[in-house]
Amino acid sequence: MFRNRLKSIRFINTNIHISKMAKSSFEYVKSYELDDTLLPNTWIVVRIDGKCFHKFSEHHNFTKPNDLRALKLMNYAAYQVMKDTHDICVAFGQSDEYSFIFNKNTAFYKRRGAKLLTTINSKFSSSYVFYWRKFFGDEILQYPPSFDGRIVLYPSAENVIDYLKWRQADVHINNLYNTAFWALVLQGKLSPVEAEKRLCGTVSADKNEILFKEFNINYNKEQEIFKRGTILLKLQVQSDIIKKIVTAITDIHEDMLKENFWLKYENLLEPKSKKVVHYNGPITDILTEQILNRDKSKQCNSIKIS
Repeated sequence: MFRNRLKSIRFINTNIHISKMAKSSFEYVKSYELDDTLLPNTWIVVRIDGKCFHKFSEHHNFTKPNDLRALKLMNYAAYQVMKDTHDICVAFGQSDEYSFIFNKNTAFYKRRGAKLLTTINSKFSSSYVFYWRKFFGDEILQYPPSFDGRIVLYPSAENVIDYLKWRQADVHINNLYNTAFWALVLQGKLSPVEAEKRLCGTVSADKNEILFKEFNINYNKEQEIFKRGTILLKLQVQSDIIKKIVTAITDIHEDMLKENFWLKYENLLEPKSKKVVHYNGPITDILTEQILNRDKSKQCNSIKIS
């Protein structure tokens, strides 16, 4: 018994010695880590972008020129990111990309760039895969998608606004071209090369004319999500399901290129007043889920209390 106790003491002492050695002898490797703390007092924009999504969309039979399932999946993955990361004030998505704008004074992960980028990217990517069947049903995921990412810092609210306008302008340019291109291919029976040549050198008016005169497509009547992308905001919402006004992540498709948008959401980036914007648009799937979850949570709490 005495020998066993002696062995235990020696084992403990050996472990303590090894632990101290590991800490003192090997901890120096931490000095090789780069300090990637992002500049304070700046807006952090994390943008993720699908890698080789042109091939990915072909392999998974995406509808051309726009697949509503794919866009809704992107929005839902972004919603999952925003739900878990409270310091994101606005997110904007189109096609296979999404931008997340953090509050100017965020201290999330102590503003460490690598932590921010990898956390947002991994959460988005895993959500995209995890919720695939929710939007694509029996369409089997052939292989895992991947997204690259970057971080950009902007010193002023004006810079951030111009960034968001730039990304939304990109939606219009790309979508108008793609709508005309695929109309020429799918309905006009042109080859992709022929359609590309047909559109080479055309301006927006030319593409609109091709769509309307040749295919009876009024581009202005296309769905807003296709023409403007999706904006995720935290707004005050009320519905018929619950009478109480609640704060919820809301997916909208408004025109950020117009100044009316920024007058309406003047507190979006820099709260200047106590003005609260109430959402009075359609109750989307993302909103419905949040409202129902709140209702279930209240019911569970009332059962526990009783």
